[in-house]
Amino acid sequence: DTKIVEEEWLDLVDENDQVIGEVKRSDIYKKDLVKQVRAVWLLISNDDGKLWIPRRHHDKAVLPNALDGSAVGCVARGETYEQALHREVMEELNIDMQEQEYRLLGKFSPKLNKTWCMVHVYAMTSNEVPPYDPTEFTEHFWLTPQEILDKIKQGEKAKSDMSTIITDLFIK
Repeated sequence: DTKIVEEEWLDLVDENDQVIGEVKRSDIYKKDLVKQVRAVWLLISNDDGKLWIPRRHHDKAVLPNALDGSAVGCVARGETYEQALHREVMEELNIDMQEQEYRLLGKFSPKLNKTWCMVHVYAMTSNEVPPYDPTEFTEHFWLTPQEILDKIKQGEKAKSDMSTIITDLFIK
């Protein structure tokens, strides 16, 4: 059995988040186009103000074993940020976002915030560990925003935008 994996296509955007083209996902690093794609982050918080932070699987091509947002992924060609959020959360956490209350926490850009791409960050509240895909994540933690930043300062590998997003949205 040979599994055929279809190449994912992403919209290319300008500094104002307007679509100007498209690119294969596999080419964004090769062609240095990372700043011209879009991504979504979901951060799940509990009633104690802690965030559910998973560790990426060791088999991941990009940032294996790194701390990650609760669910993070690229916006595919033709998708809105919210459509991408729904798809990524279903893929990674097995949660149907149509049945959840969530809100947009913030928008980030390479130009204004020095993030790696255009990012919309969403939040939802839950006290339960999501039924995550074990091929995506190997473990998880409930951490305060400051604990996340402390772990990163102590050398813990994390998504490059995590410090910026956590600081801007939670530390002020």
